[in-house]
Amino acid sequence: MNQFGTQFRISIFGESHGEGIGIIIDGCPSGISLQSSDFVEDLARRQPGSAGTTPRIEKDEVLIKSGVFNDKTTGAPIALFFENNNTKSSDYSKFNATPRPGHADFVANKKWNGNNDPRGGGHFSGRLTLALIAAGVVAKKIIEPISIVSKLIEAGGECDIEAAIAKAIANNDSIGGIVECRANQLPIGLGEPFFNSVESVISQLAFSIPAVKGIEFGSGFEAAKMTGSIHNDAIIDEIGTTATNNAGGINGGLSNGNELVFCIAIKPASSTPATQNTFNFESKKVEIFKVEGRHDLCIALRVPPVLEAVTAIAIADLWLQKSN
Repeated sequence: MNQFGTQFRISIFGESHGEGIGIIIDGCPSGISLQSSDFVEDLARRQPGSAGTTPRIEKDEVLIKSGVFNDKTTGAPIALFFENNNTKSSDYSKFNATPRPGHADFVANKKWNGNNDPRGGGHFSGRLTLALIAAGVVAKKIIEPISIVSKLIEAGGECDIEAAIAKAIANNDSIGGIVECRANQLPIGLGEPFFNSVESVISQLAFSIPAVKGIEFGSGFEAAKMTGSIHNDAIIDEIGTTATNNAGGINGGLSNGNELVFCIAIKPASSTPATQNTFNFESKKVEIFKVEGRHDLCIALRVPPVLEAVTAIAIADLWLQKSN
């Protein structure tokens, strides 16, 4: 479904080429300072404009519809809305007959018997990550002074991001990337084993970001190559500081007070400008196919603020569970 959370609950709605997109937040404590200017910085970081990103530019101005009075949260549900104004829906008119490889066109059409909105990916579009960032802005206020920072550390298999983007442009094909997230000043004991462990909650939200194909905490898959004596993080003081951080700040599903560290893998954008093949449901044949429209060559470039947001949402939900 389109809801997440136990104490900090969110419900996302909208389509890429519909009237707009938005998110409803329930469970936010009252009395938190909140106004439209608080959203500007994080929303701007998601904006396209750099090499390798889509030429579709939207204003992305948040409209606070409810839950705030005199610039303070009221304790009632908060509704945040973003208008869609720069759409070119004609680019998507043929995708029911010729679904794009790698996209949700085919499965969405089958699941909803052709009643889905295919324009720009509809409800599956990466545009909805805008709403996640908005909820993350609110979540960050709840969990202060916890700090969360994400960055793209690899694109197209290269650490030199600019060189990787230049190569993608030259090859006229999309590339993926690795985004790292680090959170500091977490209290000890966040998490609710087994099913609401820190890893479980963050992972569920991380996979709500379109194009995420993998996640690892701390040493991740490299842990399989280590011995226990090497992988174990020795505790070196009375507050639980560890000499290493192979666990990524989590033991037994609970935060241990050390830095939370994890990475996600982002696949190449399915809407590549390269020529592909797909099945045409009208002609009943496999045909040469080319995606038209405005798309990112490297969507991983715009993921860091989204990953920070979903991490903040996950921590806020666990934070409020621990507080209650």
